Amino acid sequence: MIPMPGRDTPVWNDSEVLECVAVLPEAPEVRTFTFRPPSGATFVYRAGQFITLDLPVPGGNVQRTYTISSSPVTSAYISVTVKAHVDSIGTRWMLDHLKPGMQIKAYGPAGLFHLPPSPDGKYLFISAGSGVTPMMSMAQTLFERGEDPDICFIQCANRPVELIFRQKLEYMASRVTGLQLHFVVSKSDPYEVWTGYRGHFNQLMLGLMCNDYLERDVFCCGPEGFMESVREILNSLGYDMDRYYQESFQAPAETKAELTEFDDVVPQDDVQAQIVFANSQVSAWCSETDTVLAVAKDAGLNIPSGCTFGVCGTCKVKKLSGDVHMVHSGGISEEDVEAGYILACCSNPIGTVEVEV
Repeated sequence: MIPMPGRDTPVWNDSEVLECVAVLPEAPEVRTFTFRPPSGATFVYRAGQFITLDLPVPGGNVQRTYTISSSPVTSAYISVTVKAHVDSIGTRWMLDHLKPGMQIKAYGPAGLFHLPPSPDGKYLFISAGSGVTPMMSMAQTLFERGEDPDICFIQCANRPVELIFRQKLEYMASRVTGLQLHFVVSKSDPYEVWTGYRGHFNQLMLGLMCNDYLERDVFCCGPEGFMESVREILNSLGYDMDRYYQESFQAPAETKAELTEFDDVVPQDDVQAQIVFANSQVSAWCSETDTVLAVAKDAGLNIPSGCTFGVCGTCKVKKLSGDVHMVHSGGISEEDVEAGYILACCSNPIGTVEVEV
């Protein structure tokens, strides 16, 4: 539950400026900025919500929205953790110029991406890059409630040094039994040992990290392509997407009307498809939920295969025309996909598909 201030303690509202009281480096081009209201008012918000800062950049003020990375259990201050990108304007100004003692106009807090009022469930947090910020607020809130939480926390980054909040999360996990951490990086840092997961997050990793994912509420935040990939993984595994929640880097939702409606392709068992095996001059009707590999075997055709869940790449074949829905586990490169190749074991036909078999 969110703590309510005492009867004589005012609650902050956006008519009062916020004063920056601390700046903490977190990772390359990443800083945490902590704010307090000069009046001593307290903050009331839900873990996962955001605040909008009015930033006095050269050429005129700009408004930028940032997720609150601190926990509402500690209501005396709020923190935002921001990452500057190549084209950043407001965030770049913050990293270069915002110092303790400076005052900033702010609006909020707001947003529909947050923990429920009584967060007693089982959670799976999946984040990439600075998308970890709302997950940090949620995890810290559950940690600070004084009960052992039930969280599987998956954080993805390009390199280990870019894993924001890594040390803080590891400390929290060392104090409770119910916070399980899993880090995934694309590549290692030079001269440092990395013994965790490497590569792109995939369904095989999910099964190894969190084998009871079907029982958990999923909260996801990261770049749009990353979140789309997570949805594809969950859809392919039969997850109940009514229990899936995501936040966007670009446009956090303030009202229900602004919530994203996903237009994901989900193969249906009752929708017919057709696969044409061009070299063999064989055509077969099937369901969208059948894989190219399974249909080929039923038709008496041999496509070499190994793992059958998109890791080894043995079943790579050339798609000549049509569309497939492919959710693999790293067994094919982006270059091969762009060249028209698919993995037969994890590709579902959509409509009529022609393959070079």
